[in-house]
Amino acid sequence: MTQSSTDKAQEPFLSRPGVRRLVPFVLITAIALVFIFENRTSVEIRLLVPMVTMPLWGALLIAWGLGSLACLFTVRRRSHRHSRRPV
Repeated sequence: MTQSSTDKAQEPFLSRPGVRRLVPFVLITAIALVFIFENRTSVEIRLLVPMVTMPLWGALLIAWGLGSLACLFTVRRRSHRHSRRPV
């Protein structure tokens, strides 16, 4: 028996698979952003050779953004790899 569109509309919002995957990301992002913006002092950071003075929140935000991009590419690559099935 197939589900009709009304059955999908009655499914609770938080039990949908897309929402269940998004909730942990939103919670971790909120906690990370609070942590990032609470650290507002200036620090010296060595970028291989040069020394840069910048606010700590900027360095943490850059690191968080790079980590999010790495996660996005890893998840996207893994999902494409698993979707290809031999015929």
